[in-house]
Formats: sequence, structure tokens, C-alpha cells
Amino acid sequence: MKTYPFVLTLALLGCEREATTPEAAQAPTPPAAAPVAPAVKSAGNTVVDIAVGSKDHTTLVTALKAADLVTSLASPGGVYTVFAPTNAAFDKLPKGTVEGLLKPEKKADLTKVLKHHAAVPMLRVQDMRDGETLSMADGTKVTFHVKDGKTMVNDVTIVASYSAINGIVHVVDGVILPN
Repeated sequence: MKTYPFVLTLALLGCEREATTPEAAQAPTPPAAAPVAPAVKSAGNTVVDIAVGSKDHTTLVTALKAADLVTSLASPGGVYTVFAPTNAAFDKLPKGTVEGLLKPEKKADLTKVLKHHAAVPMLRVQDMRDGETLSMADGTKVTFHVKDGKTMVNDVTIVASYSAINGIVHVVDGVILPN
């Protein structure tokens, strides 16, 4: 089992990266922008642009704005892995959960949930191994499960991935809740 711990501090995301192996010591280079599927339109092709351009991620975009995380994820200098729940994924949560988290007094809780969907460095699906863990921006970890051609993060499935100039967006079919 390989663990991806972190010592690179991101001002707004609060991620840390610890270079414990030779491959972890080297900062990954973002890939060239991949073609974006018809359902996802991207103007500037940052991870935020991909979410903003998707009709399936309006709830995520609303939440990112409410948590004041748009600016940090729009930074072209970052290299992020973002797990982006679809609107349908948010709809699976108990009734009233999203509305409750969007209230100003719940901003800290919303921020924690959203930071549990972002990490540094960029990690492509083909680099994820069964049983490996990844430290998220909220300070907790997720575990990858790879079986029968599917890659899961904890208990949600990655259904698509899109390269951006500042990382990668993995579309997921559920909200990854921190413990």
C-alpha cells in the first residue's frame, strides 16, 4: 500500500505534501489540456473553468462560491486533483443537506466537505492503485479501490476525467464525505 502524504502549503486549500519518496519529491507537470467532452465546456480550462462550464456541476460551483474557494482552484500556478461530484451526486445526500451547508453560518463545514474533494499533486486515474491513500486538503485521507476496470475513491466511482492547465478534474458519482 502506497500513501501520498503532503509538505507543500497552499494558502487557501491548506494542502500539505511531504516528499517521502523520490517520485513524491518531484512536482508533477500538468498535462497538456485534453479535449473536453461535449457535456463539459471550458473557456480557460482551469479546474474551475471545467466545473463552471458543466451543466452537471452547478451545485458544486455554487458551493465553491459560497466557501470562497473559486480563486484558489482557478490559480494557473497550482497542480490539483479535484474530485467533482455531479448535481445528481449532491441529490443523493439527505434532503436539506446541501441547503444547510450553503448557509453562511455553515461555511466552515461546507469548506471542510469541499476540501475533502481536492488534493495536491495531480493524480491521474491510471496512477491510482488499489488500497493506496491520498491526503486531501482538509487533512484527512481517501482510499482508492480499483476493480473490474472501475476506480473508486472511498465509496464513489470516478466516471470521467478532464485535464486542465492546473490539474485534473475527476467527475464522481457521489459526494466524498470526511469522517
